[in-house]
Parts: sequence; structure tokens; C-alpha cells
Amino acid sequence: MSAMRALDMNIKGEVVAMLGFAGAAVTLWLGMMWAPSVSISAFKAPEAQRIFYWHVPSAWAAMIAFGLLFVGSIYWFFKRSDWAWRLHVASSEAGLATGLMCVWSGCIWGAAEWGVPWDWTDVRLNTFAILTLLSLYLVMGRRSQPDGVETRDTFAAFGMFGFALVPLTYIATRLWQIRHPGPVVATSEGSLNSDMSIVLFLGAISFTTLTVGYVMAGMRLTKLEMRLEELQGQYEERMR
Repeated sequence: MSAMRALDMNIKGEVVAMLGFAGAAVTLWLGMMWAPSVSISAFKAPEAQRIFYWHVPSAWAAMIAFGLLFVGSIYWFFKRSDWAWRLHVASSEAGLATGLMCVWSGCIWGAAEWGVPWDWTDVRLNTFAILTLLSLYLVMGRRSQPDGVETRDTFAAFGMFGFALVPLTYIATRLWQIRHPGPVVATSEGSLNSDMSIVLFLGAISFTTLTVGYVMAGMRLTKLEMRLEELQGQYEERMR
């Protein structure tokens, strides 16, 4: 019965992720084909701004993933919970995926609007890039190191301290707005056309759903990997 419940949870995670992915695809289509374009006086490449409907939700989803990474890291470090470690693993992978989506889409826009895909003087770009590289380090590092308490503690420490960049990234354009556009949502200065808001809201919901579903499925997969490693260790002990 417990195995059936575990399988059901894994299927639910995959279903949630697929729903989120479908919503993200619809968001991209609406952003490219349906949402109104911005004023040509405000942007040098107004059509390239349409990537905004993919870029902003993916950045939002990445922040959620980094928040879950922090929860899993700190809970493992102080409570030694296998559940927390699985959350750490799954959310670091989700953070890497959504972070790369955000960086990739931002480079497309930057190349069209600024003439260069990246501005090394912009604080927000650099802090977000560091967060994405941190996720890459956690994902690749975990796969290259043998599992154990010391290894988990090391990666959990990086997950905890790296989270300090999340609020810094969020407020960066308020403190040091250089080239990256300032906030346009939930601010008194920013405003969006109603059709733009609909597409952006759909994107935020879709990417959130995708991230949550991925983390759910990823936690289950990590549990199976841990069980397989345990069984392999028991088999090797018996063969000696």
C-alpha cells in the first residue's frame, strides 16, 4: 500500500509539472502572437520585449526554487532529515532549469535592446547569474561526489548562504538601476496594459506550477535513487 501511495505521489508530481509546462507554452505563444507590443519610443527593439512574458515568470519561478532550496538546506543542516535533503536536491535542479531559462531569455532581449547580451556592470544580472551558477555547482557537485553526511553538509551550507543573494537580486534595480529595467509589477511607478497583465499572470501561475511539480517529482526520484544506493551497498557487503 505504501508503494502504491509513493507511486501515486510521483505521478501527481509529473502531472503537475506537465500542466505547468503546457501553461508556459501557451504563455509564450500568447506573448509572441496576441499580447500588444510596447511603445517604440520606450524600447529600441519593441518586438524583442515580448520575451518578457517568458523571462519574468521564469525569474519568479527561479526565486521560488531558490527559496525551497534554502528551506531544504537549513532543515537538513540542523535536523538531518532525509526529506529535507530530497527537497534540497530537487529544488537545486529546479533552480538551475528556471535560472537558465531566465538567463537565456534575458540574453536574447539584451542582444536586441542593448546590442550586447550581457552587461557586467548591472548588479541584478550578476547576482542572478551567481545564483544560477550556484545551482549548477550543487547539481554537478552532488553527482560527482559520494553521498554522505559531510558531503550533504557542504552543499547545504552553500544552499543556505547563497540564499542571501535572493533579496539582493530582488531589490537590485531599486538600489542600482543601471540598464536592467526597473520593476513594473506591484509598484506605484509601474503599470501594464490589461492584456499584458493577463499573459504575465498566466505565465507566473504556469511557471510556479511547473516548478512545484518538478520539485514533487524530483523529491520522489531522489528517494528512489537513495534507496537504490542503499540496496547496492547492502549487496556489496554481502558479497564480501
